[in-house]
Amino acid sequence: MVTYYIEKLRAGYGPVILIVFLVLSQKGIAQPDSVLQLNNVTVKGTFIHKVQTIIPSQTIHATDFKKYTAYNMADAIRHFSGVNIKDYGGIGGLKTVSVRSLGANHTAVQYDGVPITDWQNGQIDLGKINLDNVHSVTLFNGQPADICIPARSLASASLLMINSAIPRLDSLRPTKIKVSLTSGSFGLVHPVVQLQQRLSERWALRLTSNYQQAHGRYRFRVQGDGSDSLVNRTNAALSVIQQDAAFYWRKSDSTYLNIRVNYYHSDRGLPGAVVFYNPFTNQHLWNRDFFVQSSYRNKWKNWRLHFNGKYTLNYTRYLDPDYLNSAGKLDQRYYQQDYYTSASIAWNYSPVIEVAYASDVSLSTLHTSMYGFAYPQRWMWLNAISARMHLPKFDLQGTLLHTWMQDKVKLGTPAADKSIWSPSIMATYQPLSTSEFQIRAFYKNIFRSPTFNDLYYSRSGNRSLLPEWATQYNLGITWHKEFSKKVQYLDFTTDVYYNYVKDKIIAVPNKDLFSWTILNLGEVDIRGIDLALKTQVHVPWNTEASAAVNYTFQEALDITDKNSSAYLNQIPYTPRHTLSINAGLDHDKWSVFFNQSWTSHRYYLSENLPEHYVAGFFVTDLSGQYRFNIAGKSLSTSLEINNLLNAEYAFIRSFPMPGRSYRFSIQISI
Repeated sequence: MVTYYIEKLRAGYGPVILIVFLVLSQKGIAQPDSVLQLNNVTVKGTFIHKVQTIIPSQTIHATDFKKYTAYNMADAIRHFSGVNIKDYGGIGGLKTVSVRSLGANHTAVQYDGVPITDWQNGQIDLGKINLDNVHSVTLFNGQPADICIPARSLASASLLMINSAIPRLDSLRPTKIKVSLTSGSFGLVHPVVQLQQRLSERWALRLTSNYQQAHGRYRFRVQGDGSDSLVNRTNAALSVIQQDAAFYWRKSDSTYLNIRVNYYHSDRGLPGAVVFYNPFTNQHLWNRDFFVQSSYRNKWKNWRLHFNGKYTLNYTRYLDPDYLNSAGKLDQRYYQQDYYTSASIAWNYSPVIEVAYASDVSLSTLHTSMYGFAYPQRWMWLNAISARMHLPKFDLQGTLLHTWMQDKVKLGTPAADKSIWSPSIMATYQPLSTSEFQIRAFYKNIFRSPTFNDLYYSRSGNRSLLPEWATQYNLGITWHKEFSKKVQYLDFTTDVYYNYVKDKIIAVPNKDLFSWTILNLGEVDIRGIDLALKTQVHVPWNTEASAAVNYTFQEALDITDKNSSAYLNQIPYTPRHTLSINAGLDHDKWSVFFNQSWTSHRYYLSENLPEHYVAGFFVTDLSGQYRFNIAGKSLSTSLEINNLLNAEYAFIRSFPMPGRSYRFSIQISI
């Protein structure tokens, strides 16, 4: 039976299967008891950003998404300090995140405590993560402060933790329905339907169905060829269907079980790089991604227990009908499967000391239609021992992680087995009698393993690659102060950091643009400063004014070879300065917010020469919301203007971003 459904998923019947499941689930829910329906009561509150953590972390909540004109996960975190988003343009373009210049492969992503993995290329496309079910997003530098977590959460240089919105239902209101529609530039149409249903005293269900469609065309100016003409960005159409079903069992706030099933079906054009006099491409990408995951947590007396399990099946098809080979095209299909389970347990030895142990096991496989492929499979076993000591003015936390990895292949020789120990230590000190001011520091030594593409891709794989090591040092201060009713709070953080990357994996062009050599040749020296300031004040007419400023300075220098022309040059696509400002007013029924981001110039090759220069840019966004009730039902509307000043810019050379664009949304909650 399982094999049957997997084949149907591969054949593209995933949406039909899950739509039927959603319909049957809704029909099977009965509420025979009559209850008294009370009038809706709106409770308005404000999340106060917690800055005084043992490691640097930044959080954004669902209530803030509209403030930052966030449409996908990449938009939600682009204003964080130390974050460098790579966006390849368009509404369906690939979007990845690099934290503190370490590269996208060093940033792990997890959803409700369970990791999202892609062993084929190691980079998670944040543009595929929808925000409809998200409650909060937190970015941790180093690792989370909680030690009762999966070992996978400790096995990266930084962690993006996504938490879903848990249904809040009771016998008086056992059902909630939310319907929203977003439309705007590029032919965007995005309806979402969400049902939350109380099944029993302890069980609840959330079903979400969303659809996205856009033609993706936008105007951009051709620069560098003397024409200064406007051209349409083509082959950027997008069609996405995503179905999500989540079951929640709650015994208490500390004892619960989550089960989630998700299917993602996309069909999109890849506009490709803009080449003078030929800005057209016919490349196409199809994704059929399915996963089911569960997470169980329990707390009793001095013990905490956490179990995770997940199965993932990803199908990807890439088509280039203009590729010059004997077949007259490049048509590649990939099938990834990942089996994952984890267990972690923590024991409060005393009010001062807590110890924890975590163990994760996973099996990942990759199959493809390519001739002569290695068909790799990877076993990974992670074990972590952690301890935390909490004193009145001092916190100390340490972790020792062991990674065992073994690859097997059907053709050729696999990469060598790996057995690696990775330590980390973190501390926070409170020098004053109050907790308003704290000093924090951490050290972490971690690696990222070469991906399947790095090792086994037919035209460029190198099976002798070593892991890419990252050593992190951080020293920072945090200050948090709550004032009178006039000034609600003021937060300030600054962190100075140093990262050293050893055996950096780089791709060197070979005989043509499709033949590359993958080598361990890189060493990178990274120094940086993150600054963040956030406040909120009450102003007349029952209105709250808020402001947030984030600034990052990064100097990421290539120190591989003193005789190289790239020695002590800034690594590609790393700006030295980034700045973001968010400010706005929030009233009872309306709100308006202004966003300004600035990125300094970069270079697209290792040599920082004028011909490799990529200009910096300012981008200004404006958003407004209006909330009201009709017949006891809550409605909200929003209008977003992105790139208000119509700036011409690009994150990646030859991948121009859109100019001024608009989005309008309406949402009703029943």
